[in-house]
Amino acid sequence: MSVSPVRVPYTPPDFSAPRLAQAPAARVVACVADGVLPDGFFATTNLPSYVKGEDGRWTMPREPRMDGCLVRGADGVWWVREGRRVRRGDLVVVGHAEDGSEGVLVHASGFDVSPEAAGDFHFMSSQVSREKPIDYSQLARMLLDERRREGYIVWVTGPALVHSRARDNLVWFIRHGFVQALLAGNAVAAHDIEAAVVGTTLGMTSTGAPTAGGHSAHMRAINAVRAAGSIAGAVRDGLIGGGIMHACVVEEVPFVLAGSIRDDGPLPDVITDAVAAQDAMRAHTVKATMAVMVATALHSIAVGNMLPAYYEDPERGIVELPTICVDASEFLVSKLKDRGTHQAVGVVTNAQDFMSILRAAVEDAMA
Repeated sequence: MSVSPVRVPYTPPDFSAPRLAQAPAARVVACVADGVLPDGFFATTNLPSYVKGEDGRWTMPREPRMDGCLVRGADGVWWVREGRRVRRGDLVVVGHAEDGSEGVLVHASGFDVSPEAAGDFHFMSSQVSREKPIDYSQLARMLLDERRREGYIVWVTGPALVHSRARDNLVWFIRHGFVQALLAGNAVAAHDIEAAVVGTTLGMTSTGAPTAGGHSAHMRAINAVRAAGSIAGAVRDGLIGGGIMHACVVEEVPFVLAGSIRDDGPLPDVITDAVAAQDAMRAHTVKATMAVMVATALHSIAVGNMLPAYYEDPERGIVELPTICVDASEFLVSKLKDRGTHQAVGVVTNAQDFMSILRAAVEDAMA
């Protein structure tokens, strides 16, 4: 029997405790050049964190993520920024201590629970195992709850989702309001468009049979889109009549296609500058209230590095950010967690099974 998830309440720090009440304000040092942090800068984590200002108040920085720095704005508000984004004169927090003794507190125990309370989807403690049962009905309820609350669900997908015939299921989730942003690479869009234009993916039919000249099918699809100027242009022209990218354009779901050195083409919408692509993805991760990562190692880890383990909800306060990572191998989820995305819950299965079972569970919950 599968165990239902536990949404764990957040316990904030006791700032009246002597060690925090008597702690000094965070020390800041001005940057001397654009993109260069001062020596001894504080490196952020994705866990709930607080910074003490000169007024003695502890506040959480905005747009949290791991591998950033803490910058004090002109209005006194703290922000997490990537090192490349700082400018000369920016005031950056220095210090290494995370226990509050230097004015910065990383509150790693805010979501602690007893072992008997932790279910499959307690996001701070779940272990990775292909033998763990998955409560798809609870996942369905989570998605429905996010849609009802107008949350921001970010999907991160790899091309195996298209090849495994899970494409139609993702289209269904897009059309029914469960996808607020799609983060992927050139291959996802190229093979999805190949399916829409040519009827194959990687030159294979829907049954997996090879086709004559199939090796070039995705290149012909890419070329057709380049002639149209963009994916949206190809949809408007009727070249792309269905599929994932068609649904994103029609439903006005934003997408970011981040390029890589191995890309064919690429499609005209692909962002080939890696830093620009990261910035474009970051614009969505700062709004995320849930993330679903399916069959992609590189993009899952990249997006995971930008995701905080929590977010601030206007009504519920500090809330864990559910992060679901789906892959046929336990290795990917373990690697994602080892890289710092501790809140990720692994679903060890293939993309087709996950998408089809999840869709059926959501449809049942909607009935």
